[in-house]
Amino acid sequence: MPHEVFELGDTALQKGGVLPAARLGYTTLGELNEARDNVVVCPTWFTATPSDTAATMTGAGRALDPERYFIVVPNHFGAGVSSSPSNTPPPFDRGRFPHVTTYDNVAAQHRLLTEELGVERIRLVTSWSMGACQTYAWAARHPEMVRAIAPISGSARTAHFNKVFLAGNIRAITSDPDWNDGFYTDKPPVRGVRAMAALYAGWGFSEPFYRAELFRAFGAKDVDEFIDRFWDPFFLKCDANDLLAQMWTWWNNDLGDHADFGGDFDAALGAITARTIILNAETDSYFPPVDSEYEASRIAGAESRPIPTVWGHLAPFNPQDQEFIDAALRELLED
Repeated sequence: MPHEVFELGDTALQKGGVLPAARLGYTTLGELNEARDNVVVCPTWFTATPSDTAATMTGAGRALDPERYFIVVPNHFGAGVSSSPSNTPPPFDRGRFPHVTTYDNVAAQHRLLTEELGVERIRLVTSWSMGACQTYAWAARHPEMVRAIAPISGSARTAHFNKVFLAGNIRAITSDPDWNDGFYTDKPPVRGVRAMAALYAGWGFSEPFYRAELFRAFGAKDVDEFIDRFWDPFFLKCDANDLLAQMWTWWNNDLGDHADFGGDFDAALGAITARTIILNAETDSYFPPVDSEYEASRIAGAESRPIPTVWGHLAPFNPQDQEFIDAALRELLED
C-alpha cells in the first residue's frame, strides 16, 4: 500500500526545539462523502507503518470498511515513515533526533486533516496501543471535531508498571556496545534488539496464552522457536534509534501534560466530549483494564469494555477478538 507524505515544514515541539522540514507519512482508504462526515482517523502504533495498521484494522465487511468510510492512517513520528531518526538528515539524525510527544503527533495530524485533506469533522478516532494514546489526545485537544473514540489496549497516561516494561526494552538496546550512543552505521545493535524481542515476548502475549501453547498456531514447536520466528523479525525490521524514539514518546505520554490542562490529568479526561468506548484486553500486562476503568470514570458517558481474551496486548491480531472490537466500533459509527 503506497504512503503519501505531507510536508509540515519546520515544526516546533512541545518539549522545546524544532524538527526541521518535518514530514508526516500517511495512507487514506475509501472516499470522502459529499457530506464530509464519514471520516475515521486511525493513527499507527509502536513499530507500525500506515500499511501495517490498515491491514489489521480495516477491510471489506469490517467495521472500518473503506467502502463506507474515508479512513486516514497517519504515521507517528519515529515509526520510520514520518520523520524519524533513521530518515532525518543531520544534524537531527540518529541519536540526535529530538523528543516528540503524543501531542506533537496529534498537532501534526490535525494539520494534515484540516490543511491538506479539508476535514472539519471526524466520525471516529480509534487505534491500538500507541495509537490509542493518540486517540485520547485527539479527543482532549479537539472535542469540537471528534464525535466518537475507541482507544484499544492503550492509556491516556503511561503507568509506572508500564514504564518498568519499557525500561527493560530500552536497556536491552542501549546495553549493546554496537548501539554506540545511537551513532551506529554498518553494524546496528542486533543483539540488543533481539534481547528486547525476548523481553517483549513475555509481555505482549499473556501467561494464559503460553499456558495453552497458542504459540503453536504460529508454526512454532516451542517458545524459543516462537521468539525466533515471530518476535525477532517483528523488531529486527525496525531501526534501533526509531524504536528508542518511539519508546520516549510512549514513556512520556500523559494527557494532562499540556498547557490547556496545566498538568491536571482529570481535567484533560474531563475535556473529552466524544462518545467513548475503551477496549483494553482483560489479560493485557501493561495496559490493564484497571487503567481504562479509571479513565472511563472521568469521561462523561464513557464505557470501559474489556476484551475477553487470552491474547493479552496483541488481542487485535486475533480474528475472534477483532469481532469483539468491530462490534464496539460499529456501535460508535452507527450511533
